[in-house]
Amino acid sequence: AYLTVSIEPLPPVVVGDAVTLKCNFKTDGKMREIVWYRVTEGGTIKQKIFTFDAMFSTNFSHMENYRKREDLVYQSTVRLPEVRISDNGPYECHVGIYDRATREKVVLASGNVFLNVMAPPTSISVLAADTPAPFSRYQAQNFTLVCVVSGGKPAPLVYFKRDGEPIEATPLPEPPAGAGSWEPRNLLHRDLDDTKVPKSLAAEGEAGSWRPSGTLEPPRGLAAERGGAVTEVIPETVVSREFPRWVHVAEPIYYFRHTQAPVSDGTVEARATLTWTLNPQIDNEALFSCEVKHPALSMPMQAEVTLVAPKGPKITMTPTRARVGDTVRILVQGFQNEVFPEPLFTWTRVGSRLLAGSAEHDGKELVLERVPAELNGSMYRCTAQNPLGSTDTHTRLIVFENPNIPRGTEDSNGSLSSHCGFRLVLALTLTVILELT
Repeated sequence: AYLTVSIEPLPPVVVGDAVTLKCNFKTDGKMREIVWYRVTEGGTIKQKIFTFDAMFSTNFSHMENYRKREDLVYQSTVRLPEVRISDNGPYECHVGIYDRATREKVVLASGNVFLNVMAPPTSISVLAADTPAPFSRYQAQNFTLVCVVSGGKPAPLVYFKRDGEPIEATPLPEPPAGAGSWEPRNLLHRDLDDTKVPKSLAAEGEAGSWRPSGTLEPPRGLAAERGGAVTEVIPETVVSREFPRWVHVAEPIYYFRHTQAPVSDGTVEARATLTWTLNPQIDNEALFSCEVKHPALSMPMQAEVTLVAPKGPKITMTPTRARVGDTVRILVQGFQNEVFPEPLFTWTRVGSRLLAGSAEHDGKELVLERVPAELNGSMYRCTAQNPLGSTDTHTRLIVFENPNIPRGTEDSNGSLSSHCGFRLVLALTLTVILELT
């Protein structure tokens, strides 16, 4: 008897597609069985997935966890309704017939095919490396955007665009060792005016609405109990619109690096980095996008970010009516614009140290525990900065008398050293009021 087996090659398929595995054979003998195998571990392991027994005209699946996933179309043809990434790999079809001479001996022949299962990327994001980072107007800084693409198989093609135009970048096999060893190129240092020009963000367009913070005299002593706002917002000093002391003399040179790492589910995570010497004068409000091309995608996938310096932090204080002994929280809730990359926040107390004794505090929130009366009228400055620019905003803390704390019993942080001291302040206050009336 003769027996020949052949399988037609399969084109790549996408996760979720239906796939038909067709085993073609010719023989003049009597059929015994047809068995489909999935080959794993480089060919060392063959796992039965489906069997047709010609003697009893029955078929059954050997994959308990994949019940009803294979349908016998016609003896040697198996259909996988929804392929998965785990189905990727080689398959073999084994056909057995009875030898015509002995009618007992089984003759076997086989064919093989490779099933290539592709998966489109499931997510894409663009972020800035080394954030949060400060703004420097005296030295050029290298800046890196990172594009992370997950869930794809095979690895996707990743590229960057600026304002909708593809970026021609120089391949970078190894990341820069650091700002010190990887010198910026095409830079010219100039001695520009270092004078800071204050400007109010809160009242743009209103002439003469700003006055220097140095002319504001914070009140002394406890604030009188009164209604209305208890936090006075002081106009910001804008630094983000100051130009650095260096400028580019040519178009920026971009460096591109692409890496990929396999994931346990059979997909890959691709990372692409774009590095160049940042110029806040031209890069502020520039739109950068990361795009991905993949054979399993009908159109490119993309994610985009706009580089923006922080402007006009919005600060809230709780409680709004702070009393002696309260814990006060001053929080940056947002900005007048969308900011990217993530800003770096620094808090200072104008003219003095913070309550904890430190000169400054990092983070979006400043916590003042058990505020004493002597903090009344204190001015706090929040500096928000990213590599594109920096902006300051001030807020004043007003501390009210706390009726739950007996007068003259404040701790060492309090402003009243004794009951007599408080009486003296009260007597002077009453005297001034009587004279005015």
